[in-house]
Amino acid sequence: MNQVHMENGGADTNRRYMPVCEFIGSMFLVIAAVSPTILFIDVFNASIGLTVLADAIAVGFVLFALIEIFGPICTAYFNPVVSVSYALTNDLTWREAGRYSLFQILGGLFGIVVTHLMYYDRIHMLISVSTIQRSGGAYLAEMLGTFILVLCILSLVHQRSTRTSLVVGLLVGGMILATSSSMFANPMITIARVFTYADAGIQVMDAFIFILLQFIAGFIAVFVWKKVIVQCACRVK
Repeated sequence: MNQVHMENGGADTNRRYMPVCEFIGSMFLVIAAVSPTILFIDVFNASIGLTVLADAIAVGFVLFALIEIFGPICTAYFNPVVSVSYALTNDLTWREAGRYSLFQILGGLFGIVVTHLMYYDRIHMLISVSTIQRSGGAYLAEMLGTFILVLCILSLVHQRSTRTSLVVGLLVGGMILATSSSMFANPMITIARVFTYADAGIQVMDAFIFILLQFIAGFIAVFVWKKVIVQCACRVK
């Protein structure tokens, strides 16, 4: 999750391919988030508790690997809120943030189709609008999950941590288990989950609310990072 700085024309060439990395990473992140719920519930007939645990492990592991793969060569955000957060900190232009977000969403939607294709022999469906309700405490959970995720990423990258991929993977996996919403914390993931028949789905109206709260939490995280984390880091130095 770090910008790659190259000299002369290399920077422009690198930035041209960054949206492709965002597309691929977002696709696999959605597969990791949705596929375990189909595998464990619809194939293995497992309990919801075991399914959530499997989902947390899958997402944490895959996110760690994706950041390790793409972090050294592109942005590796895989999340429109993170892209917008970096536009707010002037590390991305708003045009870049918009382009990355578009490719993230497209990658997520493609990930849903790929996920459904993997289980098509059992469930003959490629796209389905979810009717699963997620309300009440899940709204607060989305704000909390998105806030700590964005704050974590901004802080680790600012500190030039060598453990960013590990910490983010552990954080997301842990918060899936610790939040009542199972930690969407990502508009791309939320949009993708609207179009699945899996238990990981979310109905359209709740998805709109989730996305609004995710962006609000992202703005708050950027504010806290600027006013608290950065100031504390400067005083320590």
